Amino acid sequence: MSLDQLRIASRRSQLAMVQTTWVKQELEKSHPELAISVEAMATQGDKILDVALAKIGDKGLFTKELEAQMLVGRADIAVHSLKDLPTNLPEGLILGCITKREDPADALVVNKKNSGHKLETLPAGSVVGTSSLRRLAQLRHHYPELIFKDVRGNVLTRLEKLDSEEYDCLILAAAGLTRLGYSDRIHQLIPSDISLHAVGQGALGIECVADKPEVIQIIKSLEHIESSQRCLAERSFLRELEGGCQVPIGVNSKIESEDLILTGMVASLDGKRLIRNEKRGPANKPESIGIDLANALKGQGAEEILNEIFDEMRPEA
Repeated sequence: MSLDQLRIASRRSQLAMVQTTWVKQELEKSHPELAISVEAMATQGDKILDVALAKIGDKGLFTKELEAQMLVGRADIAVHSLKDLPTNLPEGLILGCITKREDPADALVVNKKNSGHKLETLPAGSVVGTSSLRRLAQLRHHYPELIFKDVRGNVLTRLEKLDSEEYDCLILAAAGLTRLGYSDRIHQLIPSDISLHAVGQGALGIECVADKPEVIQIIKSLEHIESSQRCLAERSFLRELEGGCQVPIGVNSKIESEDLILTGMVASLDGKRLIRNEKRGPANKPESIGIDLANALKGQGAEEILNEIFDEMRPEA
């Protein structure tokens, strides 16, 4: 069966639309016979801007509405920032493609007042804006003298808050800044020995219905093998730890020759306990590497740390 049209579901945020437009244009290049349309919508995560994500539990906050469109037949694929896509998908849906990854590093963004500082030279008491518990825990571990404050809203809104000096600096994904044309605001790429990045950060994930091989064949033209191997290892690590995006779990991955090297981290919310480990294995068996690394961290106490975090974040009865 061949397709003559492809319907894409997307969040309507600026970054999501930039990413979805890129996917649409790339698919049009490789499949000029296709009529491709985009349906943009707001997700629950886009609508809740006055509550920290960690307090409402964010598994699927940015994806459920898009998945519903596919399950009822109103969309063929959905484009996600891969770091937002839960590792366990609804029945009937699969992760059909992972695109070539941008730099997955976290980035320090500063205002004019702090342009002379790097992360390691910020004065004690500087206010750092981040909505990520992963970033928060790692930076608290390394820089306990800094003050951390939650920040929500799209990238432009966050930059406006920074420039009006509500914050001294922000920690954002370098990939998102680059895709939006704000790469000049990247003041420092934070090294992985300070902040391991989020699972899947920097890559796009294209989700689709499992029983539509003609759709899968089309989107596979955007698959990037090395990015896919790295991200699948990271996602299996996260899945094995049963951690959502809003828990302090970080990763780093790289491929050397035919081996994939995966580094993982679990930290307590206050940053006082932080455990790391690394596993290496064949790049063509990425998920087994992720599972091995998760089990190694469990042996170092990861489950105890995560259980304490889940208890702390659980809403009071």
